[in-house]
Amino acid sequence: MKKIFFLLTTALSMSSIMINSSKTALADEVNNTGDIVQVARNFGYQVNEINRPKSSIVIDAENGQVLWQDNPDIPRNPASISKLMTIYLVFEALHNGQISMDTIVTATPTDQAIGKLHAISNNNIVTGVGYPVRELITMTLVPSSNIATVMLANLVSNNDAGGFVTKMNSKAQEIGMTNSYFNNASGAEAVAFSGMYLPQGYDQYAGNVTTSRDLSILAFNMLKNYPEILDFTKNPQVTAMKGTPYEEHFETYNYSTPGVKEDVQGSVYGYPGVDGLKTGSSPGGAFNYVATCLKNNMRVIEVIMGVGDWSDQDGEYYRHPFGNALLDKTYQDYSYQTVLPAGEHDIDGKKVKIDSDLMGVVKKNSTPEFKYENDELILSNTLPLVNDKMIPVETKYTEVKENKKVKEEKKTLKTTTSSSKSEDQSDDNSHEDFFKKLQSKLIEIPNQILYSLIGIVSGTILFLISRIFKNKKFISWFTALTGIAAIAVGIINLFYPLI
Repeated sequence: MKKIFFLLTTALSMSSIMINSSKTALADEVNNTGDIVQVARNFGYQVNEINRPKSSIVIDAENGQVLWQDNPDIPRNPASISKLMTIYLVFEALHNGQISMDTIVTATPTDQAIGKLHAISNNNIVTGVGYPVRELITMTLVPSSNIATVMLANLVSNNDAGGFVTKMNSKAQEIGMTNSYFNNASGAEAVAFSGMYLPQGYDQYAGNVTTSRDLSILAFNMLKNYPEILDFTKNPQVTAMKGTPYEEHFETYNYSTPGVKEDVQGSVYGYPGVDGLKTGSSPGGAFNYVATCLKNNMRVIEVIMGVGDWSDQDGEYYRHPFGNALLDKTYQDYSYQTVLPAGEHDIDGKKVKIDSDLMGVVKKNSTPEFKYENDELILSNTLPLVNDKMIPVETKYTEVKENKKVKEEKKTLKTTTSSSKSEDQSDDNSHEDFFKKLQSKLIEIPNQILYSLIGIVSGTILFLISRIFKNKKFISWFTALTGIAAIAVGIINLFYPLI
């Protein structure tokens, strides 16, 4: 029953990849941002059309913006680049405290036997020897040792080969590698291990499937979560088990790493700033590599897949001029810069404040544009993100609201300062100041003047009426006093503002 479940899961996963691939294949023209062969030639690299990569992508390592893409969703066999996912799970176990760099893995007779399989990439493993995890990581990433990869996978999974591959697939889905499916931990089909490595529930004859986009997502998450991987991939030559009888020396297959050897024609492909990550090649997948480069404070990730043909083993060199050309183009077209400095800004009619500089990778000579979304200030003319799990160039902001009381205080201060200046002038102008003051007061209090006039006029009328009732003393005196009071109030109200 368990076997049927695994087979059903495999079939459904592969069907999903095929469906997604058919959808993305229809958008190939949209996914192409240029002719990679022409780009390479424009930057002076001698490349042949026959070696054109089948797929490629470049993203920035800070936000996952796509800076270049050429058929990034075509399913390909990544070969030994699959080892990056195994190493990802190993680093996850390290950070969880499940293992340490000094954890010892004692080699078994099976491990030694696998290490002697020359049909797949390997190194010398000796039965009974204890290999620290850090040494096995070096062996996996640089000489691409299949046995070192299997030993690490067995350590993390308690020797459950099938369970480990299931973890690989689960992690792929978790980080958004929607067009990837793993059948083994190392990239070499399980059948190549002569029965000594057989993940239960997975097709031993099938290779792994992924895309350039998915590999860039894997590399992005690796660098974000476990940047220490670069300590293992940045050097052109490494030594494993140094100082022991089992010491071995290896040279990276990532020839874009500065300091690497020349090819058979004497060409050197080292590119300043490249410090990782992994290469892979196979009869079905041709020659591939994932590289990361830090230059001008901007780190990018590039994936090149399907270069050349397996029949020409110099394909391991051909892939690097294409990759180096894409790096040239990327650093020519884009830069990591301050998109918006810290402080207050007026954006779309709203005054906002940000506490620190907003940094991001943007196209050179472009004008940043922003939008508000969920309390975030987002760069709206940003580039497309490699998947929907990436975070765009954005920052928290505080809306700045003008304080009405402060505005009134500023106005009062301005008036006071103006009056002080008037007092400094000579007494000859004092009468002019009085009339100016009177004029300004009359403008400021028109309602008081109206009410004063009404009071004075009403009072006068009442006083005159009192004269009519002079024979009736009570009425006459009451009317007269009321009129006089109204006149007095009107006069006081008229001149009170001038006091």
